Amino acid sequence: MSELSTTTGVPVPTLKYYLREGLLHGGERTSPNQARYDSSHVARVRLIRALIDVGDLPVARAAEVLAAMERPELELSHIFGIAQRSVTERPGADLPTTPTEESREPSRGERRIAELCARRGWRVHGDNPGLAMATRVLDAYEALDQPHLIAALDDYAEAAERIAAADLATVAAAGERTRGDRAAMANVVVIGTVLGDTLAAGLRRIAQEVESYRLFPDGGTETRRADRQDPSC
Repeated sequence: MSELSTTTGVPVPTLKYYLREGLLHGGERTSPNQARYDSSHVARVRLIRALIDVGDLPVARAAEVLAAMERPELELSHIFGIAQRSVTERPGADLPTTPTEESREPSRGERRIAELCARRGWRVHGDNPGLAMATRVLDAYEALDQPHLIAALDDYAEAAERIAAADLATVAAAGERTRGDRAAMANVVVIGTVLGDTLAAGLRRIAQEVESYRLFPDGGTETRRADRQDPSC
């Protein structure tokens, strides 16, 4: 295990914790107190660290996602759902659910999202976590009196469609490259979904700065440029 720790840069106590929690599979026993770890363990540790450190998943969520990847009976669409919820539903989160006939009336945000789905021909299951997420944002826009942000909903939806198309294209490419190997495709689903949220947010931050210089060349631009002593792009 010390070699695994050296290779991955993860402390031995942390590796033992991953073993206890079922995130990391056991090594080949060479003696009562020794085990041999191979490249599959290195790959798994790196995946665990990526989910936790980059994807910001709690350990319990990472364990759920990893367990789903190893269940061959699960369809990729089901794994997508598990991965989506892992980055959406945090412990203690109080996300609203889609109202039923017995519950309250739909909020304006819920109605707007339903209208958006109908307008764009989106067929979405009622328990998709994105519905609740988008609803909360639109209801907050409404409460904060931000009609201009609400008016941009279709633009955001169009961007989301392009991102989703890229997401699924990567899964299809993995399938073609590996002749339909489910494990390889499940890896792309999980890694792309969990880490992709962080990537999308990072690219948005970059693009916002670029677009702000284009639209608002005056009004403090020189000051902002002075802060960028060493631009990376």
